[in-house]
Amino acid sequence: MVKGLPVRWRSCSYTLPFSNFPQTLACWGDVVAVGSISGDINILDVITGTSTSLLSRHTDSVEALTFSSDGAFLVSGSNDKAINLWDIQTGGVVRTFHGHNDWVWSVSISSDSATIASGSGDTTIRIWDLWTGECLHILRGHSSYITSVAFSLTNSQLLISASVDGAVHQWDVEGNQIGPAYPGYGIALSSDGALFISWDQEVATVRKPDSGAVVAELHVANSVFQRCCFSADSRFVACAAGEIIYVWDITSSEPCLVETLVGHTKDITSLAFSSPSLLLSTSDDKSIKFWQINPLSTDPVASDPKSTPLTLVPIKSVSLQAKDGIAISSDLDGVVKTWDISAGLCKASFHTPAVISDWRDVCLVDGRLIVAWLTDEGICIWDVERSELLQMVKKSFNHPLSDFRISGDKSKVFYVDEESIQAWSIQTGEVVGEVKLEQKPHYHSLIVDGSRVWVHFKDSPNQGWDFGSSDSPPTLLPNTSPDRPHLDFIDSTKEWNTHPSRIEDTVSGKEVFQLPERYAKPLVSQWDGQYLVAGYESGEVMILDFTHMIPQ
Repeated sequence: MVKGLPVRWRSCSYTLPFSNFPQTLACWGDVVAVGSISGDINILDVITGTSTSLLSRHTDSVEALTFSSDGAFLVSGSNDKAINLWDIQTGGVVRTFHGHNDWVWSVSISSDSATIASGSGDTTIRIWDLWTGECLHILRGHSSYITSVAFSLTNSQLLISASVDGAVHQWDVEGNQIGPAYPGYGIALSSDGALFISWDQEVATVRKPDSGAVVAELHVANSVFQRCCFSADSRFVACAAGEIIYVWDITSSEPCLVETLVGHTKDITSLAFSSPSLLLSTSDDKSIKFWQINPLSTDPVASDPKSTPLTLVPIKSVSLQAKDGIAISSDLDGVVKTWDISAGLCKASFHTPAVISDWRDVCLVDGRLIVAWLTDEGICIWDVERSELLQMVKKSFNHPLSDFRISGDKSKVFYVDEESIQAWSIQTGEVVGEVKLEQKPHYHSLIVDGSRVWVHFKDSPNQGWDFGSSDSPPTLLPNTSPDRPHLDFIDSTKEWNTHPSRIEDTVSGKEVFQLPERYAKPLVSQWDGQYLVAGYESGEVMILDFTHMIPQ
């Protein structure tokens, strides 16, 4: 992980619920094969996510799948100890291979489509003639279950294998070991055959098959990898650890963590790229998720050789402006940054005087980046890009603050304390509305939508008011909640010792999903109806895309 840079989390583009437990998947172009614990294989269309056919012949869980290089055939390995060769066009079984006396964990087809390799729980690797079904060779050398086998895509005579015994071997198809063994419990090859990755507990190592030279070492603290794969262009490596997927760009001199993908609620069982930027995953939560990968570039401040190296500075405010495609953060040092939501890029960074207040907010107002923060003297309103003080709202605040936010229509600053909501004009600094509260609101209690605001109370339903007109007092809204989902970290301000944190729709009370312990306690968060953004003590910014929750 690159220190001082944010980790951007994305929810998936879409999720397909699965009637059974999906165990493995394989991709060829826009076609996806998903093997399940029932023994069925579903063929899906990547574009639509719809099932185009169902292949049923295995009598036990399907553990391994691979397509031929032309996509015409599919090979499957199963816990029923059999290997099937399928014709994708007809959905029929061309041939069944028998010989293993334990589960088949992995299968691979040579690039010339002449042979199949299979790895089994019986500790052997078998080489099969694809067209006759004859077992040509039995490879012995591992002392435990074979977890992975893969033919080199540039050399049909070279095979790489990995086992629970913790060793990675290279073989010729005659059964002779080539070169030294490497540590690893699983392996995957890049599509051009120039690289392979092996993973050994907390470290995944990318090597060149010919020389064994290390290209990159990937690791995340306290994470044990179970699955890894390359993107089609060999730019990205995705590794699954439990319920989370980490994606690195390995094309630079140092690998860069570009995505941390959160959304599965149980262990991930399989990973595969169907295109250079589309990643698919299956999980024990009975879902298949489709993730669009967008690389995270270097922060321009950090990449400037004249700038001071970044340190981990707590984020004190975050805001979202989806129509402008940006998120905005402000840290304890007063640095304001804008982030491209779709790509995760830091677009710009500015220093401001907002260094003494925990209460602040930032937004774009008529194309100008504005930060407002609370001081002992009142509310400062600052033009970030011009480094200019726009307003100082002179006001004595006698009650503890509950929340502080710029309005959704960017015309006001809302101040909520134990007794009232006050609205101040950003342009004039004058009070434009006030509501007396009969109850004490929650800490960080404000939901803002344009000129409308809702407040969370401790012992009663939410209440909302419209501050839209400066010519009349705020009007009480008939509904007690906004007419769309409102997501928040329900444990981040209520139960600090809860692990992991739950994200909930506070309108319906429905839990959306959970986050790991490390991200259970954001200092600040904001929801705009599509994205949830959070800032952390570590200086990290997290953005979650909930497009799939928006009614179509």
